[in-house]
Amino acid sequence: MIVLISLNSCGNNFFRGADARKVPPDPRERVKKNLEEGKGFRVNDVIKKRAGIGGGNFEFASSNELWRASLDIIEFMPLTSANYSGGIIITDWYTSNTNPNETIKITIRFLSNEIRSDAVDINVFYKKCEADYKCVVQKDNKNIEAELRREILKRATIYQKQTKAKDKSYYPGVKMGND
Repeated sequence: MIVLISLNSCGNNFFRGADARKVPPDPRERVKKNLEEGKGFRVNDVIKKRAGIGGGNFEFASSNELWRASLDIIEFMPLTSANYSGGIIITDWYTSNTNPNETIKITIRFLSNEIRSDAVDINVFYKKCEADYKCVVQKDNKNIEAELRREILKRATIYQKQTKAKDKSYYPGVKMGND
């Protein structure tokens, strides 16, 4: 008892209650807020974890909407490097059948996991070669970069809506996000 009193008097916030102004009185709103902040857990997950059935909670590239959308948009191009932990996708030089003297290479860097226009940094490189293999590489096509960014963000938004709809079906009766 003396230890508890001394810990409480030292300014430890462990024993203090929650601020009623910050906690919604409605239980459904509290559940919604906790799920949005990632504070909730499912009893089923705890049971699976103890039984050794789930193996843990891992974040894979397939759960990142921007990453998935980027790979879907540039799926026709061969990849040189795709490093999810490093946040970068680099394609190999790609040549279309219509103009074999021009090739294109794309790099996409992920600056954030949020779906925003400044979350991805896209660079497009052109290589034009003449008949005697004199090649010139340029990086100055803002139109293709803007078009790629727009398509990636559009597809990532669709994936995010699908994920939210899937999450809603897992928690029936709880409103998620901006419903």
